Amino acid sequence: MISRIRGKLERKDESRLLVDVNGIVYEILIPLTVCSKVSSAVIGDNIDLVVYSYLSIDQNRALSNMIGFSDELERDFFEKFISVSGVGPKAAIRALDRPIAEIARAIEDGDVDLLKTLNGIGPQRAKQIVAQLQGKVGRFALLKEEKSIPCVGANETTEEAKQVLKRLGYSSKEIDEMTARVAKEKPQIDNLEDFLNEVYKQKKVLR
Repeated sequence: MISRIRGKLERKDESRLLVDVNGIVYEILIPLTVCSKVSSAVIGDNIDLVVYSYLSIDQNRALSNMIGFSDELERDFFEKFISVSGVGPKAAIRALDRPIAEIARAIEDGDVDLLKTLNGIGPQRAKQIVAQLQGKVGRFALLKEEKSIPCVGANETTEEAKQVLKRLGYSSKEIDEMTARVAKEKPQIDNLEDFLNEVYKQKKVLR
C-alpha cells in the first residue's frame, strides 16, 4: 500500500493532482482544504503528499484510488471521518471543504449547524457524525490553521485557454506551465482574451 508520494507536479485542479514520480504519473484526489494548501505550487514544482489509498469497484472493475493530504494528521482525521456509517471516501473528499481544525471543533462542540453546511452533509448526517465522533477528534482541533488561500485550479477560462493553445501547436506540458503561471499570478482574470494576452506577456518576459 502506498502511503506517501514525492514527485513533480504535472497538473493541478481543485479536485486532483497529477504527480510525476520518475516517469510514472499518479492521479491523486484531494479535498478542497488540501488544495488550498498547495495553491502556490506550479507545474514542475516538487511536491510531497501523504496519501490514503483504497480500492473501489466500478462495473465489475477494481480501481485503485489515492487521496492526498499535507501531513499524517490530516490523513488520520480523514480515516476517522470515513469511519462514520454512510460516509465513504468520495463523500468525505467533498465534505472536507473547510480547515480540518474547524470541522474537528464543530464535532467536539456538537455544532450540527456548522457540520450541515459541509458539502454533501445534511442535518441527519451531521447529527450522526457528532454521535459517532464526539470526544474522539479533540487532537485534530488543535491543528494550527493557516490563512485560507483560494484554490487555484482549472476554471472555465483556463480550460478555454488550454484548448486555444493546443490548436496553436503547443505541447501539453507547455500549456500546463503557461496557464498555471497566469492562474497563480493573475487569478482575477475571468475572460479568455485577457488570459491569453497575459500568457503572451509572461512568455515574452521568460524568453
